[in-house]
Amino acid sequence: MNYNFIKMNKDYAEEIAFDWKYEGKYSFYDTTADKEDLKDFLDPSKWTNTFAVLDNAKELIGFFSYSFKEGIMWIGFGLKPELTGQGYGKKFVSAGIKKGIEIYSYDKPYIMLAVAEFNKRAIKLYKKLGFKTVERYKQKTNGGEYKFLRMKKILNFN
Repeated sequence: MNYNFIKMNKDYAEEIAFDWKYEGKYSFYDTTADKEDLKDFLDPSKWTNTFAVLDNAKELIGFFSYSFKEGIMWIGFGLKPELTGQGYGKKFVSAGIKKGIEIYSYDKPYIMLAVAEFNKRAIKLYKKLGFKTVERYKQKTNGGEYKFLRMKKILNFN
């Protein structure tokens, strides 16, 4: 499957926000689970570094957002709920990392991401991709306080 990255737009943002519903504990990642996150996700002024990801049939299958803290790239993303847990993650995340490096001519030695500590499936994938946990912390979101991990991946530009 090829991944086509296009700038986020209203239609894709609304589809992700209102139609994508994850099963069980993963409903934590539903955009509607946190009113502030929902407001931010639907705000066009916040889409500067956010991309919808389409497959070969031009169907929306995911999104990526890139942010920079002290020059270091942080990635955030989502895969369409029906596609999770089916082996697409490694290629999807790798494509998003590669695209971010390309779009922003990123040349720093590493990238970062954050993940909820309960999400063992994602953490296992990130470790396979070379991410390592560098910090554990608590964050208020979705009406509670949750444990998160900050993970770092050393990049090899050779």
